[in-house]
Amino acid sequence: MKYPYVKRLPQFEYLAPKTVDEAISLLSQHNGEARPLAGGTDLLLKMKRREMAPLHLVGLKSIPGLDNIEYDDAQGLRFGPLVTIHAMETFPLVRERFPILSQAASTIGSAQIRNLGTVAGNVCNALPSADMIPSLIVLGAKVRIANVKGEKTIAIEDFLTGPGQTVLAHDELVVEVQVPCLLPHSGGVYIKHAPREAMDLAIISVATLITLDEGMCSQVKICLGNVGPTQMRAIKAERILRGKPFGAGLVKEASEMASEEAQPRSSMRSSAEYRKEMVRILTARALNGAKEQIK
Repeated sequence: MKYPYVKRLPQFEYLAPKTVDEAISLLSQHNGEARPLAGGTDLLLKMKRREMAPLHLVGLKSIPGLDNIEYDDAQGLRFGPLVTIHAMETFPLVRERFPILSQAASTIGSAQIRNLGTVAGNVCNALPSADMIPSLIVLGAKVRIANVKGEKTIAIEDFLTGPGQTVLAHDELVVEVQVPCLLPHSGGVYIKHAPREAMDLAIISVATLITLDEGMCSQVKICLGNVGPTQMRAIKAERILRGKPFGAGLVKEASEMASEEAQPRSSMRSSAEYRKEMVRILTARALNGAKEQIK
């Protein structure tokens, strides 16, 4: 029996650089006909579907250090593009200091996908439903990008430009994700709503981060997933809580405002109206959950 939806990979040349500089040089040399390969859970599937057919794949796994996770109290969390989703989910330091990242990682796909897929790949794939992005945005994360001319660092909010699109040029490579230290008395929560608890893309997702100073919300961040071409901050909703005491009335008001700010589209998976209602419900749930995490 033949399965027409199952296709072989198109032909390509696999390149295995030993350094970041060599990888960048290869990407530049092949002028848009090469793609970096980390976990491959998205890229190889797109190639099988003939959504893209790069002539060269620049494998990163021979480059030492790209799977490192590091933390210190001055610079915060730093991790490379080969850090898997499973590592982010289970790494003790992440679970202790950035539980929102561990929480988000745990919602992605199957165990096999989490063992292969990378956090940086989830970001660079730039799906509006990508699970790691909302949590990284509320944490103020940045990506360090290298090219033949040098390096630059950009906030993940500015890195995303549209569905499946980023500012990354064909000769550039994300070499590190940087997450600053959390302020004292902070808590964060990521909530994903999907048809099933695992394996499915999010219909809607919400990440929240709040910091309390003597009961007042000194910092509030709310990021919504799958309500537009990219993940979006609910800025007006954040303003409702910022500088005020955390309470049920303001949480309700902020959640309703987040629903108003969201601009989802209807699809086969969900109507726009349903998504907006779920934004209201999940934002309230995530804000209250973030408050409960504060010690």
